[in-house]
Amino acid sequence: GDAYKTAQSSCLSGHAADSKPANAQQERMRKCNADAGAKKLAGDARKTFMSSCLKAS
Repeated sequence: GDAYKTAQSSCLSGHAADSKPANAQQERMRKCNADAGAKKLAGDARKTFMSSCLKAS
């Protein structure tokens, strides 16, 4: 799922999957994305959740 996509993206961009994120914004995005995936959100519901999650973090 999302964890696999994140790991693949990190790997292909030359970063180790287990390395620390470059900044806090990336960490927030990763956490919110994982939360949205866990809630099985899609479409507008996912966009709304991501927006509020990123603002609140």
